Amino acid sequence: MKLGPYWVALIVSLLCAGLYVAGLATPSIDELLAYRRSAIADGQWWRLVTGNLLHTNHWHLLMNLAGLWIVLFLHHFHYRVKGLSGLFALLCLLEGLGLYLGYPQLLGYVGLSGMLHGLFAYGAVRDIQCRMRSGYLLLLGVMVKVGHEQFYGASTDVTAMIGARVATESHLVGLICGLICALGVYLAVKWTPQVAK
Repeated sequence: MKLGPYWVALIVSLLCAGLYVAGLATPSIDELLAYRRSAIADGQWWRLVTGNLLHTNHWHLLMNLAGLWIVLFLHHFHYRVKGLSGLFALLCLLEGLGLYLGYPQLLGYVGLSGMLHGLFAYGAVRDIQCRMRSGYLLLLGVMVKVGHEQFYGASTDVTAMIGARVATESHLVGLICGLICALGVYLAVKWTPQVAK
């Protein structure tokens, strides 16, 4: 059995779990890598990406990693290892930039959930492009979920479980970034053959 894009999920899972355990042993690791607006303003740009890989507690970690595997299970046929790796890194970067530019009041953030919303939206658009009707339902579903969160906030049960406020802003940023990436890929594929002529 070829793991294909699941290799990316495995590597990300091991990386996130490793960083979580390392953070328990040495809290300075979290302090060095977490999204912190003031530190980013001082030039620590890596935090835009690395903040996505950290988690508040083991429940937060497990929920995010389960979400990653589920999203890949839904859309694995759209990806190859190299393309998914690039998309993952790009979504993490765009997530950090989106939060930094769009939400100056958000001083700190950790977790994969924003990036996962982007990956989900990207996969749903790819479904639509492949004429899979389920893509419309998935895209509508994630848009309704994110819209609901913007008005009513996240579930209090999830907030209690992860031991922190759910940054619903990150879900909106992730959704927008996923749609932008899908549009970018669509335009690149559409125009590349004409440029090559």
